[in-house]
Amino acid sequence: MTIRLDLPDLSVAFEALPNPRGGSVRSAEMALADALHAFQRQGDSAAALKRAINALHAAGWLPAQRFTETLALVAPLGDDSDANRTRIVDTLRVFGAAVERRNLRELACSTVLFDHYRALHALFAAHTRVAPVSFDDLALAGRAIPPATLRPIAPERLARVRAHYEEALLALLRTPSDNGDDAFARLDACLSDLASPDPYDFWRLAVATVRALRERAHITPTNAPTDAPAADARRLYARFNLVLADQAHASSYAPKSLVRATLALLWRDFALFGARPEDAAHVDVLRDYGLTVAWHIAATQASETVWEQGAAEAAEAATRDAVTRDLGVLRVNAAAYEDFLQSAEVSIDGLVERGGAARETGSVDTDAALHAADAAYRLGAAACSLGLGHVALLADTLGLAWRRIAYEFQTHTLDAAIPERAAETLRSMLHQAAAGIAPAEGRGSVLSLIAMIERQTAVTR
Repeated sequence: MTIRLDLPDLSVAFEALPNPRGGSVRSAEMALADALHAFQRQGDSAAALKRAINALHAAGWLPAQRFTETLALVAPLGDDSDANRTRIVDTLRVFGAAVERRNLRELACSTVLFDHYRALHALFAAHTRVAPVSFDDLALAGRAIPPATLRPIAPERLARVRAHYEEALLALLRTPSDNGDDAFARLDACLSDLASPDPYDFWRLAVATVRALRERAHITPTNAPTDAPAADARRLYARFNLVLADQAHASSYAPKSLVRATLALLWRDFALFGARPEDAAHVDVLRDYGLTVAWHIAATQASETVWEQGAAEAAEAATRDAVTRDLGVLRVNAAAYEDFLQSAEVSIDGLVERGGAARETGSVDTDAALHAADAAYRLGAAACSLGLGHVALLADTLGLAWRRIAYEFQTHTLDAAIPERAAETLRSMLHQAAAGIAPAEGRGSVLSLIAMIERQTAVTR
């Protein structure tokens, strides 16, 4: 029976679609329900929240684990006032409902959850010094971020672009929030002038993000704030002006914190709502940074409502009738589990084969590396859909490593032996899943890949 967290009248406006065929972390669901009940009785919720943290960690649901850790830190503050208690109770209810939906991308990128996460930190900040939170704290938890370069530009040309950019930015900041198309166009022209074809050129990421945010602002998905993407775009335009100043002072890389924030905003709406065919260029930028999306399913509010109803019925039927398998804390639909294993076997064999070929020949060509990246991304997306968080994270990170190798093929600065070893670890994890055993974390392989991916290389100026 699905736990409803004692909320017969709860109506949470989540953005993404539920994932009825995804695995459930029943022990986390029950622990969150226990924490809520303890909190409502003014009892101790610490033990229940610790159980939820351990279960989510075991499943590899890292953003959800981080959210629960914050809940555990803030929970004692509920005794300070009724307002604090109400805030924490509401957050527990919403978060518990989100965990039940089994959508890992939603748990990472939901604006509903992030608003609660930010509010929890605000409560905590009133009692101690904590760093401000940003959207990427949840969205990109545990993920590698390649360094984004600032290519050399002639000082005279850069000064001219900066002057045009600052003039357009000032005009934008003076216009109402529902206007500014002319300023947007002028700013985009400046960014396009700065961008290069280099996959990890920061201005390529910047152009893709602000354009995607403004495009999304006109789509207005169900339950999404209509002005949030446009407001985020305005803030990014302002922050990009600081990067222009860094570039004028010969900086070779954009600040990592800004790269993370920009990338998370680009991924957010695509992770929640899916991508359309016309979004292919934006999706390719995301794949260059190790992030994948599903393609759009529900094009209208009516079709999304039908999907929601069907998903709820499918989830109920799956709970009632379907055969399930337990992989540690994760309970999966047996049919979805078998489908995953069949597709994973093909992907992992290709990954190991390409890694071995690169080691034997001492080289790797661009096409082979891109094919390896695509295979890893397919495996990561399938694992994400099933709920195998550790497998999904390692596969996505492995795909990003191969993507980096493909683009640095001519310089040979990245060691193909590292992703080969990671692919062997990934195959071992899949063998564990096939044997009905919870896959190991694979954390060592993830860290090795991250060190390789995030290593800065010399930029010729």
